[in-house]
Amino acid sequence: MDTDEEARSTGSRQGGVLDVIERWGNRIPHPFWLFTGLAILVALLSAVLSQTPISVQVPGEDAPVAIENLLTVENLRRMVVESISNFTGFPPLGIVLVVMLGVAVAEGSGMIMAAVRLVVTSVSGRWLTFAIALTGITGSIASDAITVILPPLAAMAFLAVGRNPLVGIGLGFTAVSAGFNASLIINATDPLLAGISTTAAQLVEEDYVVSPLANIYFTVVSSVLLAVIITVVFERWISPRMEAEGWRSEDTRAGEDVEEDQARQEPDEDDQAADTEFESLEDAELDRTEKRALKVGGLAALAYLAVVAIITAIPGSPLRGEDGAVLTGPAILSVSILIAGLFVVAGVAYGRVAGTITSWADLPTFMAKGMSDLAPVLVLFFAAAQFIAWFGWSNMGTVLAVSGANAIESLGVPPLVVILLVVLMTYVLNLFITSGSAQWTLMAPVIVPALMLLGIAPEVAQMGFRIGDSASNIITPLNVYFALMLTYLQRYKKDAGVGTLMAMTLPASLAILVGWVAFFVLWYAVGLPLGPGSPVR
Repeated sequence: MDTDEEARSTGSRQGGVLDVIERWGNRIPHPFWLFTGLAILVALLSAVLSQTPISVQVPGEDAPVAIENLLTVENLRRMVVESISNFTGFPPLGIVLVVMLGVAVAEGSGMIMAAVRLVVTSVSGRWLTFAIALTGITGSIASDAITVILPPLAAMAFLAVGRNPLVGIGLGFTAVSAGFNASLIINATDPLLAGISTTAAQLVEEDYVVSPLANIYFTVVSSVLLAVIITVVFERWISPRMEAEGWRSEDTRAGEDVEEDQARQEPDEDDQAADTEFESLEDAELDRTEKRALKVGGLAALAYLAVVAIITAIPGSPLRGEDGAVLTGPAILSVSILIAGLFVVAGVAYGRVAGTITSWADLPTFMAKGMSDLAPVLVLFFAAAQFIAWFGWSNMGTVLAVSGANAIESLGVPPLVVILLVVLMTYVLNLFITSGSAQWTLMAPVIVPALMLLGIAPEVAQMGFRIGDSASNIITPLNVYFALMLTYLQRYKKDAGVGTLMAMTLPASLAILVGWVAFFVLWYAVGLPLGPGSPVR
């Protein structure tokens, strides 16, 4: 079989598998209705199970815990009265809103996209693949915007050095999607997942708090590791295969009006796509003003961090805890507001020099735009908050956690094996539930308490989820940006389809899963902490 026939055969086989996944995946309702249905199911099950003798003995508690019936008059009244407080008190809500206020300023000023453009347009061809991979992983600070901008820029960069632009698109998509849970810089994902983990952990330990920095040591190092893995996969397997298959420059349709119309049909990201696409790699290069603004923004960020570090180092500092320790103070436990401040300072410094911020009135405008982008998350959080609250009231989480922990303990399964099972479970579920926050909100109330009772910290369970979630983001057609990537590919090759994209992303997905799991096992075996104040295990 020649290369072209092999490529077509591979794409056909992968497309058939994807058809099955898509057909079953489309039967899963929107996460909002998923959590609404689960909340109702919890209420109904609680009424049934409360009539049984099911109960568990929680370590440290005197009386056994039984299932609470949520369909009593008292609990039904509680559902109505506390529905608003369930939502407003949902830990991820405030954390995400605060962090995004700062990120919105940096993004609105153009600083984040300028940094991405600088990397893509200034790196030599020898380091191009690694630079794009690392930029995509770290670019998750720009949330979904990076998924729109990096793949087409990467295609231009590959084209500029005489390489197949399709490989650039696959590389950019792989980096921003598979690397979403690892970054050189803390981003909105960290406080979001930490808030969900905190809620789940408090089902067992009322005052337990998972810091947004809980996994930062591991994710910073992992970002470089993932960039290396992605680079090796694309340079060793993907690029040679795609170059052999070939692509026809006459198929390029980037300038046609019909293609632009297709790109603008993508949900929610229309304006971003229109504002951030460039006709050529030269057009994406920063001008002198933008370069100077980026330098000033970087210096402002460093100055901000230095000031925070100095204040924190002072004995009796308000950024320390009541006991004088840094790890129990706002510098760690309330780091979200400091992160927001960092992005505001850097974004304002950049914007003032670049001319994208002309008055202080621009800041609330950028913040409002950032909040509007969070609307789908807020809708999801309302339903998720009710589910979490009802699940906690019913004691079902406690019963499941204790029972599951007892069952695993009786089997004598090592804690590391349990964590690896969480990774695999997440990897599979992510093919159908593509929202990371929705999936962790669904899994955390059961996984986190159960592992806590086995002596495995929530921070460790959370990292297991992040590994599994990242690895399968790029192979599910339910990813809203999967179709957008096909549009990008077809600009350079008319007949590019699902098989074309899957042929690039599937090997990367498996390599990331195996490589990142192996690295986690090594990290765990050595006994290194995942973040400041995080338990080693």
